[in-house]
Amino acid sequence: MAAVPIEDRGLLARLWGNQETRSVIVQIATMAIVFALLALVLRNVAINLEAIGKEFSFDFLTAPAAYDITFSPFIDYTSRDTHFTAAAVGILNTLLVAVCGIAAASVLGVTMGILRLSRNWLVNRIVYVFLEFTRNVPVLLHILLVHGIVVTTLPPPRRAIDLGGTAFVSNRGFFAPSPVFEEGSGIVAAVFVIAVVAALAFRRWAKRVQVETGKIYSVFWICTAIIGGATAVAFLALGAPLSWDLPALKGFNFQGGLALRPEFLALWLALSYYTACFIAEIVRAGILAVSHGQTEAAYALGLRPNRNLQLVVLPQALRIIVPPLVSQYLNLTKNSSLAIAIGYMDIVATIGGISLMQTGKEMETMLIVLGVYLVFSLLISAFMNWFNRSIRYKER
Repeated sequence: MAAVPIEDRGLLARLWGNQETRSVIVQIATMAIVFALLALVLRNVAINLEAIGKEFSFDFLTAPAAYDITFSPFIDYTSRDTHFTAAAVGILNTLLVAVCGIAAASVLGVTMGILRLSRNWLVNRIVYVFLEFTRNVPVLLHILLVHGIVVTTLPPPRRAIDLGGTAFVSNRGFFAPSPVFEEGSGIVAAVFVIAVVAALAFRRWAKRVQVETGKIYSVFWICTAIIGGATAVAFLALGAPLSWDLPALKGFNFQGGLALRPEFLALWLALSYYTACFIAEIVRAGILAVSHGQTEAAYALGLRPNRNLQLVVLPQALRIIVPPLVSQYLNLTKNSSLAIAIGYMDIVATIGGISLMQTGKEMETMLIVLGVYLVFSLLISAFMNWFNRSIRYKER
C-alpha cells in the first residue's frame, strides 16, 4: 500500500509527524502527568491532615520558639524569638558550614591531588593511604571521631591553650578576638571593594598582554599590593576605625570575642577533609588527562616545574576537573545535615528537629528544610556552571 503524502494527512497526524512539534507535545504531556500526580498527592495529604484535625499552615513560624541555640554568630538569638528566627539561624549556620567546608576542601583537595602525583615515594604513599582510609569510612563516623577528639583531648576552659594571650583553645571551642567596626569603617570597606575591582581589571589586562606579547607580570604580588596598599592607606587615613573585642575567662567559660564551638569545628573539619579526599582524586585524574606532550613542550620553552603546573597543566586540567567537582560541593552541602548527630544547630536541627517536635507541623517544617537545601544546591550548581562556561575553550 502506498504511503499517504504528509499534506493529505489530518492536522494531528501532520503535527505528530513533525519532529520538533512531536517533542513539544511529549514534553507537555509529561509535565501534565507530573502535575496531575503532584496534585493527587497534595489532595491525599490535605485529606489525611483534615482527618486527624490538622490544617496546613505556616502560622507556627510567628510563635515563640522557646528553645536555646548555642551557636548563633550572625543573629542575636534568644529563646523568646520566633520559630522563623530560629529557622534563619539554622539556615545561616548551614550556609556557614557549607561555605567554609567548600573553601577548605578545595584547598586540601588540590594539594593532596598534586602530592598524590609526587615522585617522592613516601609522600605519595602517605597521601594514598590517607585517601583510601578516609573515602572508605562513612562520613558520619568521621564527624563523630573528630568531635570526640575535640571534646575529650582538649583541656577545659580554666586550662585552655593560650595563643599569645588573645586567642584560646579548649574543649568548649576556639575563642579569638572579634572585630568591632567603628565610624569610618564603611569607607574602608568601600575602598577595599574598589581595590578588588581594580586588581581584577589589572589581572584581565595582564592576561591579555601575556597572550598578545608573551610578557608575564607578577599578577599575584601586584594585585596584593593594590588591595593591601589601598586598604591600608584608607585605614590609616581615617584613624584606624577598628577595635577588637578580646575573649576573657569569666566563670566556667570564655566570654566575648569570636567563639567557634566544638560542634562547628568538628563538622567543618570532618566534612572538609572527607570531601577533599574525593576532590584529590578528581584533581589527579584531571592532571593525568592532560597530554604529556604539553608538559614536554613547556619544559622545552624553559618553564620551571611550578610555572608549568600553573600555566600549562592546571588550566587544561581545570576543564576536566570542574564538572565532577560540582557534585562534591553539593555532597558536602547536603552532608552538613548530619550535624544533628553532634548537636550543631543547623536547619535540620532547628526547624526540622526541635520546631517540628514542638509544633507537630511535620509537613510544613520538612517542606522548609527541603526548600532550603534545594535553593542551596541550585545556587551552587548555577555558580559552578557559570564558572565552567568561563574556562572552556573559546573558538577564535
